[in-house]
Amino acid sequence: MDMPLTAADPHAEIREEVRKLCARFPGEYWRELDARRGYPTEFVKALTEAGYLGALIPEEFGGAGLPLSAAAAILETVQAEGCNGAACHAQMYIMGTILRHGSAAQKARYLPGIASGELRLQAFGVTEPTSGTDTTALRTTARREGDKWIVNGQKIWTSRAEHSDLMLLLARTTPRDQVAKKTDGLSTFIVDMRTVLGKGLTIRPIRTMMNHNSCEVFFDNMEVPAENLVGVEGKGFRYILDGMNAERLLIAAECIGDAKWFINKAVAYAKERVLFGRPIGQNQGVQFPIARAYAQMRAAEAIVQRGIEKFEAGLPCGEEANMGKMLAAEASWAAGEACVQTHGGFGFAEEYDIERKFRETRLYQVAPISTNLILSYLGEHVLGMPRSY
Repeated sequence: MDMPLTAADPHAEIREEVRKLCARFPGEYWRELDARRGYPTEFVKALTEAGYLGALIPEEFGGAGLPLSAAAAILETVQAEGCNGAACHAQMYIMGTILRHGSAAQKARYLPGIASGELRLQAFGVTEPTSGTDTTALRTTARREGDKWIVNGQKIWTSRAEHSDLMLLLARTTPRDQVAKKTDGLSTFIVDMRTVLGKGLTIRPIRTMMNHNSCEVFFDNMEVPAENLVGVEGKGFRYILDGMNAERLLIAAECIGDAKWFINKAVAYAKERVLFGRPIGQNQGVQFPIARAYAQMRAAEAIVQRGIEKFEAGLPCGEEANMGKMLAAEASWAAGEACVQTHGGFGFAEEYDIERKFRETRLYQVAPISTNLILSYLGEHVLGMPRSY
């Protein structure tokens, strides 16, 4: 069942082509990867060759030069077709830091390779075990020595580090007690992991409830060339923040896609499954949770679309980006709950793919930012209440 559109879809052609691509990677493909915690190399290659992962990179650097709404349509459709864009979605938004704040030399050196697929920029080194989302308290340091930076520290939940060529890394270059604002003194670096793996960089995979290729990374006197500093030393925190609205809107689009997949799956089963001489979808106890999840999804979708519109217009969109991400994550979880409940015992059977998607979509109420921090943002920055943390 195709979801009806609330308005003319400017990216209908892109969605259709993405559907065709996803049809080449059915549930069996994802189940096999899930069982061995494998990386979807073939799927990522197909998306790259089709130009989808370079959607937001300007044409002058070999990308498609598409707006954020197109990227959201790509990722939403990937999820709605039962695939998993988390394997590569960071390639879309991480490069924005280089695009907006990198030097001309950095853009020329990295963006064409990212657009073509020659280079994978899918690792984002920000979160640490001790600081979590308190980013300004991170302990990873970088000190300048001649023409290089020496990095020491540790990051966690650095997804796809094993399958990425480049990492965008945030490290403290000025001690916290020596800066006027705690957000100062943090710098952003482009790390070519191919040159430092085993030479100051160690990667350890973390086994989790979903196949997200999460890793812990350690830096032991890792050397980064001085020219790999992005922008101005000490201003890296604002560079990272600059890309977070796009990240949240794209993740929200994925959650919308997940919700649509769950709803479609639940509706189809509710109509075909007959018990006591009638389809189970005729029973309000089955029908109403699905209908409510659909309403939640549509409401979240409207907020996300509004956020994307404001982003593309160059207007502040923090409120919509945060609300959209939170509401979309909650909608996808509600749709997953309804789908599992509709299928009963079959909802837990691997061959139905529901339990896999159920595990995958649960992540987004925690990452890339937790629901509680979104509520804190809304309370302080939108409603004007005192800072809660």
